[in-house]
Amino acid sequence: MEAILVKSVENSLTQFLLKNAIFLCERLCAEFPSEVNLQLLARCYLNNNQAYCAYHILKGTEEPQSRYLFAFSCFQMDLLSEAEAALVPGNQPDSEVPNGASGHYLLGLIYRYTDRKENSVKHLKKALSIDPLFWTAYEELCMLGAAEEAAAVFSRAAVSHVQKYYFGHESKYLHTIYEDQSSGDARNLVLENENVNLKYLQEHNLRDISQDFHETAVPAVQPGNPSRKLSVNSTPSAMLTQLLDTPLQISGNLEYNSSFLGGKNLQNTTAQAPRRKLVAEGKSGKVWGRLFSDSGPRRSPRLAAMRAKSNVLQLEGDGRCVSSSAKSNSSSFGSSVVCREQNSGTCLDACDDASSHHTTTSYASSLGSDRFLEHERENMKLSGLAEDGAKIISGISDALSLLSLLGEGYRLLCLYRCEESLEVYQKLSHKQYNTGWVLSQVGRTYYELVDYMNAEYAFRLSHQYFPYNLEGMDIYSSVLYHLQEEMKLSHLAQELISIDRLAPQSWCTIGNCYSLQKDHETAIKSFSRAIHLNSRHAYAFTLLGHECSALEEYENGVKCFQRALSVDSRHYSAWYGLGLIYLRQEKLEFAQHHFQNAFYINPRSSVILCYIGITLHELKRDEEALEVMEKAILADERNPLPLYQKAKILVSLEKFDEALKVLEELKEYVPHESCIYAMIGKIYEQQQKYDAAIFHFGLALDLNPNALDAATMKAAMENLLLNCRIHDDL
Repeated sequence: MEAILVKSVENSLTQFLLKNAIFLCERLCAEFPSEVNLQLLARCYLNNNQAYCAYHILKGTEEPQSRYLFAFSCFQMDLLSEAEAALVPGNQPDSEVPNGASGHYLLGLIYRYTDRKENSVKHLKKALSIDPLFWTAYEELCMLGAAEEAAAVFSRAAVSHVQKYYFGHESKYLHTIYEDQSSGDARNLVLENENVNLKYLQEHNLRDISQDFHETAVPAVQPGNPSRKLSVNSTPSAMLTQLLDTPLQISGNLEYNSSFLGGKNLQNTTAQAPRRKLVAEGKSGKVWGRLFSDSGPRRSPRLAAMRAKSNVLQLEGDGRCVSSSAKSNSSSFGSSVVCREQNSGTCLDACDDASSHHTTTSYASSLGSDRFLEHERENMKLSGLAEDGAKIISGISDALSLLSLLGEGYRLLCLYRCEESLEVYQKLSHKQYNTGWVLSQVGRTYYELVDYMNAEYAFRLSHQYFPYNLEGMDIYSSVLYHLQEEMKLSHLAQELISIDRLAPQSWCTIGNCYSLQKDHETAIKSFSRAIHLNSRHAYAFTLLGHECSALEEYENGVKCFQRALSVDSRHYSAWYGLGLIYLRQEKLEFAQHHFQNAFYINPRSSVILCYIGITLHELKRDEEALEVMEKAILADERNPLPLYQKAKILVSLEKFDEALKVLEELKEYVPHESCIYAMIGKIYEQQQKYDAAIFHFGLALDLNPNALDAATMKAAMENLLLNCRIHDDL
């Protein structure tokens, strides 16, 4: 009963019939309350997102697998201290973590979310060293900025390690693919076999064999006679058995020479006795035909087998049993004429008078035959396993090469070396490049480069090819937000919510849609919903923080950004958001500190450099601010913000001519920005060129600035007109 219920539960889990699995497993545990069955019930609960049920049934268990499942349940419920205690009982860091790589990975996540970066990196590296194909552990290390050493795990040196981990052990046969499998090796096996046979004869004091070489041939396979087929079943190693569905089989119509005796001829010290006939009683009418030849020794099993074929007894059409050698009148064979007894129907076989002598010869020949067949089977097994082993190692190498390429691109992206990351991703094959994950990473790379057009194209392809993959769609919504694509963003939000309304990416997209429509209250509710669905979604906390800042709820905004950093300490957008809040609150030292932290994580961001320069300018450190602005311009020449801020700093330093040159250059990049023309108007106002100033203020008003800026420009124009009248009167 227990076995039937266990099998039924496993089948239900495999077929995702989770309620059925839980019901049957509860019956199983009620009848057979063993530790293994409780673990199975916990698995059922966890698969059905009922971590609290698994938590209660496994609480207090000591068995390693139960501890791991209990820790996983605690992790799902955000009970990180209990999860850590289950994986490392008694706070003993040297104790063995249950469940190998998975246990170390889970412990690394726990340490990460409790701000113990060193311990997290240690256990994530341990998980990756146990299982080199543990990609999510590599991702976590990249996000922690500790992927430099971990990247080496995808090298070819990890081939044997992967093989041992996934196939149980490294088969001894797989070593042979690096060795010479030439015919010389097979010949050495044959010579070894011959030496074994000679040693056997000497140890057992068998009679000396005549100088001639005697052999017994396996009858050739006759067409239509399946009983003659020789099948060799070669059992693979444990590693290959796990890989293949069925054991490796080598079968077919194979013909073997049945014996090999000696690289040396044994000297005959006895005279041959007269021959006599022996009757082999075969009541069933079977033929027992062993023919002993007087030919010299042969080394080739193929030639021996061919020679043996010609000596097989064949039945004549009239029922007489005769030797094929008698038909051919060959002088290489001794007397072997046989006749059919009329009364009993038995066949008589001709043999030597010295029966013991030839019995010894036959025994030794049979012994050599068995030995040779064993070595032939071993050779075939070796050849088949070596071939399969080569395929396995080739497959492992290909997998590691692919992961190495993907890992390098992902690592460079986490280090925000975006141009290099793009170059790596472009080395992928067409099939691998056009996958949802890779296209999302490419889109994210362009997003970090502030190249929103290419980012939108990459994300659009990803969503077009894999419409039900929501990974990266929250960043795609931010790209559309920056491009002011209100219609596309609204359509994307409707698609995602229809696909999965319980995904945080769907609600982040809805929040961006409302934020673009200036409905910040509804946007805050949407982002809060995303956080409720996934409390470890750092990007949702960051978006919520920006919305709170837009409503000037700075205290709530600070809490949101700090919560994002507790989830991911390298989430530079949260550091940047905190800097913006402190800059608006005129807490300039705090602002500079947080902008600097963001810059340490992403040193190639032109936007972060620009805001560092703005903060330095507010701190009256204009020369340093100008140097930082130059770096920001070099970091991204397409970003107009550093040029505008540089012109602003030059105006404050009363370097009007240099500022005008910068603004004229800036008009080429963004000809429809009202603030540029407004600043040019202010410069002309300072230079008392009132007509030019009024003209540029008018251009700025024509570009529809916001209400506050428009009011400021109108007031400036009125002052300029008044000054013009006064100047004319004078």
